[in-house]
Amino acid sequence: MTVFAAGLVLLACAALVAPGPVAARHRLRSLRAPATPVVPARVRRRRREHRDPWQEAGAWDELAACLRSGLSLDRAVRAVAASLPGPMAAALTEVADLLALGADPGDAWVPALDEPSTARLARAARRSARSGAAVADVATTVAADVRAEAAEAVSARAERAGVLVAGPLGLCFLPAFLALGIAPVVIGLAAPLLERT
Repeated sequence: MTVFAAGLVLLACAALVAPGPVAARHRLRSLRAPATPVVPARVRRRRREHRDPWQEAGAWDELAACLRSGLSLDRAVRAVAASLPGPMAAALTEVADLLALGADPGDAWVPALDEPSTARLARAARRSARSGAAVADVATTVAADVRAEAAEAVSARAERAGVLVAGPLGLCFLPAFLALGIAPVVIGLAAPLLERT
């Protein structure tokens, strides 16, 4: 038995060293180091496109608070853009630059229409520029809408999880129910019939 084990160890060492010591070193490293998972491109894209609705709603509330405290629209938009992630911040910074340069508010919000996270606010702000409504009220309304949609999405996910959990639980409890609930009744009913024959 020990000769067999020693032979296996020698065979394993020979397989590691056979193509050369450099290749063996790489194979040994790959055995020790955990493999890095390969993430498909569509998953990377989905991670990049993931937006946080709670952060978005908080940003629009912050914009409304800045405007109500007396900041000009361009400074308020720039202050909010500083607290947001990449694409949202870039779109709002461009809007703030255009507003600071004196562009028409309807035209200044055009860069924010291309970013999905800022498009709703941009559409509402462009409408308010035409109608004369306060942008602070528009931002508060958009924040409330974003929060309501996020809450609905969370409750829908929770309900879906409840449905998905019911299947495995049913598969686990069904055999127990059959064995402990149905089988004794059937055996109890069948026993007298079997005794008669």
